[in-house]
Amino acid sequence: MRYDEYRAHDAVGLAGLVARGEAHPTELLQAALDRHAQVGPAINAVSLLMDQVGKELADRPERSGAFAGVPFLIKDLVQDYAGYPTSAGTGPLRRIPAERHSVVVRRWLDAGLVVFGKTATPEFGSKGITETRTFGATRNPWDLGRTPGGSSGGSAAAVAAGIVPVAGASDGGGSIRIPAAHTGLFGLKPGRGLVSSGPVLGDPLFGAASEGVLSRSVRDTARMLDILAVPDAAAPFHIERPERPYFDAVSDAPRRLRIGFSHDSPLGTPVHAEAVRAVENTAALLESLGHRVESATPQLDGKQMATDFMTVWTAVAAAELAEACRRTGARPGEFDVDTQVLAAVGRAVSAPALVEAQARWNVYTRALAEFHERFDLLLTPTLAEPPLLIGQNRTPAALERALPPLLKLGAGNVLPRTDFYRELVTANLAAVPFTQLANITGRPAMSVPTHWTAMDLPLGTQFVGPPGSEYLLLQLAAELETAVPWADRQPPVTRR
Repeated sequence: MRYDEYRAHDAVGLAGLVARGEAHPTELLQAALDRHAQVGPAINAVSLLMDQVGKELADRPERSGAFAGVPFLIKDLVQDYAGYPTSAGTGPLRRIPAERHSVVVRRWLDAGLVVFGKTATPEFGSKGITETRTFGATRNPWDLGRTPGGSSGGSAAAVAAGIVPVAGASDGGGSIRIPAAHTGLFGLKPGRGLVSSGPVLGDPLFGAASEGVLSRSVRDTARMLDILAVPDAAAPFHIERPERPYFDAVSDAPRRLRIGFSHDSPLGTPVHAEAVRAVENTAALLESLGHRVESATPQLDGKQMATDFMTVWTAVAAAELAEACRRTGARPGEFDVDTQVLAAVGRAVSAPALVEAQARWNVYTRALAEFHERFDLLLTPTLAEPPLLIGQNRTPAALERALPPLLKLGAGNVLPRTDFYRELVTANLAAVPFTQLANITGRPAMSVPTHWTAMDLPLGTQFVGPPGSEYLLLQLAAELETAVPWADRQPPVTRR
């Protein structure tokens, strides 16, 4: 199969070719592998190639499931494939093979997907960029000098570059929506508990993290959600599903919606003119489609929310690093310096401080709930600025050299109480200040590729809904996809 034939179909379309006998899974896999061989060295999206696994799956005589025969990549974080390591972007964890499939991987295999590799992620998924000491930098197919975002940056780059039409992703602070916005893709973060993160994790990051996918088409994500949003008997709680399949949302026009929009950063930091334009143009488009749109924002303290989010985030980072060292026998110095800093700060968080910060998440949840009493959805930029240059968010080399000895002297115990740390939190979230609210509150949210900058870079817009609004979000996304189609827009690397 030629690449242009392969790229012309989304995952639902490729599955249809297989079902009708018009293509064989081995053909599709070879097209994916050929594409990876062509663009892989440039974008560095795949951290672990499992081509032999893919060939065995593609050669199976029996084929069943909604995506039977479609090539697929899973994220190298949480999404365990038995017998292969889940590195979480680290060097030490590459040595430890997973004992069993994670729940989402098992569901993807049951759906007939042909898994042939894992995609790059920053260490422990802790950044909105995908650059590590172990794997290097993953690059954006729209501009190889820029990041595809993170933490699902490898998946985003692979889908945008045409290696696969859809790929596994996850989102604990924006890690589906941020890379979607960077690469011109559709990314839906399901609400808390809808998709199982088991069997290793129950309610990861205190309910902030969700498993999902990145895709070129809305219908691929909708069908994937039908596959993933199946109750897990071992899950910590049960979430009601809609009566109709999520896939129906694609052809089911939404009612006229009340949408509140804002392009002001909750941190009070600058927002690029292109991000403002993205929201304003999307708001105008929504009005032309008959929706009621007005300027509005949830009433909350964005700076305090960022601090409370980072308190929990660093405490979890400390626990993850300690567990990785225990499992592998590695020393903290074998991990990225940024990981060591996050963990050192997290170790300095007292138990009462952690409880107090996490308890304040309820304040933000109630503020968003009050907003949704007036509006069906919240519209914001996904990013505060166009995709960053590779290395733009990297810790300066001199500071990287100085930090490890300072941490050994106990600097991590002092750092969280300093103005420098508070400024550091603001600086690190300044490019992505809009996404954490949906994670903290456990609400579903999506990034839709409605805008391209003057430099022809994608810059998505975000919609946040109330609990259980995944169906509504998919309805609106499908309406926007029809109004401003994006699937046929190809970045420079795919035009080679």
